[in-house]
Amino acid sequence: MSTQSTAPDERKESVRPSGAGVAFSPRGAVPAAPPPTIFQLAWPSITTNVLHSIVGIVDMAIIGQVSVDAQAAVGSGHRIVFIGQAAMMAVTAGTTALVARAWGAGEHEEAERVTALSIVVCSILSLMLGAVGVLLAEPLAATFGLPPVTTARTAEFIRWLSAFHLGFTLQFVIGVGLRATGDVKTPLVIGALTNVLNVVLVYAFVFGELPGMPLPIEPMGVRGAAIASGIAFTLGSVVLGFLYLGGGLNLQPRFAGMLEGTRLRRLWHIGYPSGLEQGVLQGGFYLFVMIVSQYGTAPNAAYNIGVQILSLSFVIGFGYSIAASTLVGQHLGAGDPGRAEEAGWHSMRLSIFAMIGLGVLVIASASRVAPFFNADPEVVSLTVSFIYILGLVQPLMAIEFSLSGALRGAGDTRWPLISVLSGLLGVRLTLAIAFWWMGFSVLWIYGALIGDYIVKSIILTTRFARGRWKRLAI
Repeated sequence: MSTQSTAPDERKESVRPSGAGVAFSPRGAVPAAPPPTIFQLAWPSITTNVLHSIVGIVDMAIIGQVSVDAQAAVGSGHRIVFIGQAAMMAVTAGTTALVARAWGAGEHEEAERVTALSIVVCSILSLMLGAVGVLLAEPLAATFGLPPVTTARTAEFIRWLSAFHLGFTLQFVIGVGLRATGDVKTPLVIGALTNVLNVVLVYAFVFGELPGMPLPIEPMGVRGAAIASGIAFTLGSVVLGFLYLGGGLNLQPRFAGMLEGTRLRRLWHIGYPSGLEQGVLQGGFYLFVMIVSQYGTAPNAAYNIGVQILSLSFVIGFGYSIAASTLVGQHLGAGDPGRAEEAGWHSMRLSIFAMIGLGVLVIASASRVAPFFNADPEVVSLTVSFIYILGLVQPLMAIEFSLSGALRGAGDTRWPLISVLSGLLGVRLTLAIAFWWMGFSVLWIYGALIGDYIVKSIILTTRFARGRWKRLAI
């Protein structure tokens, strides 16, 4: 897909003179503290996400002991739930940009009202999306075209995980607001406790026991994995909610006056491109998994296992994406676009070095790690091949993570959307469909993602280098 046909007209952007891209008046604001460094912001987020990825890896390994069908069901079910989270991402993209700019300008009360508004909006959306997942679990699961047993298990997983949608959402939204202010340690602590509890509960609910300790509950298999994760994250949300409402966090609960027209328009203006981006992204991944599923259950399971293993590398990119969003937004809020640009490029360089390093380690150990998830020879072989392919694009993924984050922090959320439309839909899915139609092996389908990340990295690097994001008035 041509980027030209989807690119917004630059002449229609609302701009201010360079150095004046601050959306909040500093009058009456508290003095802004110096922004933290990239590493100070990145390491807690990376640690949080590494823990989450390790938990995901352990969960996938636990489910793998049930069957290949169960493993494919959990991976496919997550794809449906992730699509529903696109609406949350739309709101929180605006949250990050607005809170970071307000915090950088010393307008702490504005940052608190934006966060409160985001909590309310996301809670309403979450309840609606949870209801959709519960009521339409069977038809949603059937779209993957998996065997009947796997489809039934997928529907069961979707239904139970959707029932806990609100519990996942509240922890996520409050954490986004805190990170935008520079508080990345509180989400780390809550996330660590949540993930440890998640592992214990998943094992207990899937098998009806803990190692060497029978429990008075029946083994629940796939259903147990969904319920366990839902309980763990809901408890994490309850703890974080009590801290928030009790005034024990960086952000105070300031719900009074949050429903103001200008604030809502800002949240919408920044958020809707990110919502579309996430919708396209998760929808594209969903269609890609559907194509992979045409080759059978083993290729589907191998894809999900490979993504889970390499998620240890992805989370580094997420960490630097958060750091870039926060620092770019805060520096623009403080009226310093030069330091905002420096933070974006520096985040990109650090992300590339880190993701390449960890990616090499994962690739080198792929043949030894893959059997840990599933001993089926076909699944192991396909998993290793997929890890090799995905490992090749680690530096390109690092560019996407860091520069997308930097642009979102500036409020320039349209160009990450354009990159996804061009790379995922225009290249990856087009190639995957062509390869499938021509009867190529599933390895060619896996390989289609290489072109996707090449296109994304070119688009995002070009946009950030041109610097128009510095002058956006949000």
